[in-house]
Amino acid sequence: MKTHATFVAVLLALLALSPAAWANCTVSYKAKQDSPLRLQAGSIQLPDAACTSKAAAAEALAPILQNKGWTLLAITAILTDN
Repeated sequence: MKTHATFVAVLLALLALSPAAWANCTVSYKAKQDSPLRLQAGSIQLPDAACTSKAAAAEALAPILQNKGWTLLAITAILTDN
C-alpha cells in the first residue's frame, strides 16, 4: 500500500508540472506530411538545452514531429523567454 501511495504522489507531482515549467524557449518551425502533401508552420516550447542553436532545436523537435507523422523542414526562429 505504501508503494502505491508513493507512486500516486509522484504521478500527481509530474502531472502538476506543465510544459511551461520546463520550457525556456519557443521554436518556430516548418514541417510537411506526404501523400497528400500537407505543409505546417507552427511553434512549440522546448527545454533550455534546445535553445542554443537551430541545430539543437531541430534535434529536439524532429522526433516529436516524427511521432505525429510530420517531417521537420526548417527551424525558422528561436525565441527565448528571457
